[in-house]
Amino acid sequence: MNSPETGIGFKIWAADDVVYGPVELPTLVEWIRDERVEANTWVYSEQTDTWSKASNVPDLGMFFRGRTASTARAVSADAGPAPLVQGIRPGMLRRVKILADMNDQQLGRFVQFMEVKQMRQFNEVVKQGEHGDAMFLILEGEVRVRLMIAQKETTLTTLAAGEFFGEMTLFDQGPRSADVVANNDSTLLKISHAAFVKLIADAPDLATPFLLGVCRTLTARMRADNKRYRDTINFARASNTK
Repeated sequence: MNSPETGIGFKIWAADDVVYGPVELPTLVEWIRDERVEANTWVYSEQTDTWSKASNVPDLGMFFRGRTASTARAVSADAGPAPLVQGIRPGMLRRVKILADMNDQQLGRFVQFMEVKQMRQFNEVVKQGEHGDAMFLILEGEVRVRLMIAQKETTLTTLAAGEFFGEMTLFDQGPRSADVVANNDSTLLKISHAAFVKLIADAPDLATPFLLGVCRTLTARMRADNKRYRDTINFARASNTK
């Protein structure tokens, strides 16, 4: 039996309707063994420039032999299609507003640079004062941003699925300005400084819409803060004239 050849690029049209890749054969074989890629999953081969069912791709068919149709149906019925990236279910990435400009293929490539983090309720994601090197996208769940003053908690804001935090340390690796705590079990996508640098170098077509999305959100936040500041000043001046 021949072993899979490395160096051949593949793309996978996954159950979440996102195209992942390109990846080399060893990674694809690992996904097959984890049952994230099934016999009827569509796979694109850069070598032949064609899409085929995974079980029909040379060097992959051997990994599906012995899996009966009844077993495949039982797995599908019990658990549904397995996510290609562990921890990310269909639709999760589409909740994140700053990724709205990416198409499905770009999302599939983007997530491969990142790390999925599962946070239990009440666990701290980041701690005030600690130097950070990553920002986080909230795929599922909810977190709160807090300050501890005289051993008492002050909640600054609550963030839900689709929002992000920690973006400043992505650029300057400075100290965190507040704690972030999971209000319930949450799924986060961690974007480290190292992953961000690699994204810019290897995939500028992904880095550009990502940065534009971050900038739009930060601009909206600054405009809202400026409005609150103006309203506070106007209220104070109106009160002084009475």
